[in-house]
Amino acid sequence: MDLSSNFIQTDRHEMLYRKAEQLAKKIKNRRQQGDREAALPKENIGNLRKESYLSLTLPKEYGGESLSLYEFLLVQEKLAEGDGATALSIGWHLGVVKELSEENLWDQQKFEYIAKEIGEKQKLINRCATEPATGSPTRGGVPETTAVLDGEEYVVNGKKTFTTMALVLDYYIVTAYVEGKDAVGSILIPKETEGLRVEKTWDTLGMRGTGSDDLILENVRVPKDNLVEISDQPKRPGPKGWLLHIPACYLGIAMAARNDVIQFAKEFQPNSLNKPISEVEHVRNKVGEIDLKLLQARYFMYSVAEKWDRYPDKRRQLMKELGAVKLVATNSANEVVDLVMRIVGGRGLSKNMPFEQYYRDVRAGLHNPPMDDMVISSLAKNAFS
Repeated sequence: MDLSSNFIQTDRHEMLYRKAEQLAKKIKNRRQQGDREAALPKENIGNLRKESYLSLTLPKEYGGESLSLYEFLLVQEKLAEGDGATALSIGWHLGVVKELSEENLWDQQKFEYIAKEIGEKQKLINRCATEPATGSPTRGGVPETTAVLDGEEYVVNGKKTFTTMALVLDYYIVTAYVEGKDAVGSILIPKETEGLRVEKTWDTLGMRGTGSDDLILENVRVPKDNLVEISDQPKRPGPKGWLLHIPACYLGIAMAARNDVIQFAKEFQPNSLNKPISEVEHVRNKVGEIDLKLLQARYFMYSVAEKWDRYPDKRRQLMKELGAVKLVATNSANEVVDLVMRIVGGRGLSKNMPFEQYYRDVRAGLHNPPMDDMVISSLAKNAFS
């Protein structure tokens, strides 16, 4: 049974879903390659570029499809069935594009420049914010990376960690402490800029294919106009609907594990049985548990996304729900893959089967923002306010 049919509501949804489905089939073939090399396969980027996937969240006037949040999650979840690491990586790019398109963070001329680069040339961008000393930017640390004005240029020095797609990005949006302004800013840096260097440090248990290496900046000089964002005082954190690409990705991985284990159960028949294990009651019950967890998490996610799209003036009220979706989805995805491993048994640990990679990849979702403790704390604070 296709668990996605109830979420495809329009002809446009169907078209987008089928595009993602075809791409998922192509990138699935390189899932092990990305895992083995701890890098995002360039061929995957080529496949996505060819189908203009990198501009889906751009406004239509720049060659995009102006995806709603609901549509964004629909395609990203499906893409993750092929390769979760590639989907998560591209989700950051598409999410940043969506954020810039909708929130007017840059002045119009700067935005139009990057929008044309993405729309016409399928250029790849991402924010580079995490640092060794500050940890995740969601915790509020001031970056140690600095930008110092020297004439008409900023000189940028620092180190960024968890730089997803570091080796294949066309533009880096680097957060830095801007000394002359006593403020935190974001600086747009093209990949060919002198002084930029990627250090291959990404060697993790899961999501290895994101290639989230370190970005080293040594006396990187860019025109002062490349300071695209500046914040001289702490802002009240606002709701970021596009971050739901994270739970969508992990639910996609869980869905792939679910589909593969059903196929495995239909085909596997130990000599102690006269039927495949798909006909054994406790196996069937585990699959029932899997589908229940997926239904709960997915209906929660898509209902919040639908509300985000339908009532833009009420988005601030969805802060709690956005965090809760991420918590529920990533934890449910882990529970699903754990059940899958219990069905497959010891064979699931073999590198010859896909299950051990699902098991490793899905755990990374627990460490993506927002963290569980922050979500629970926020819900508790709201309850007692």
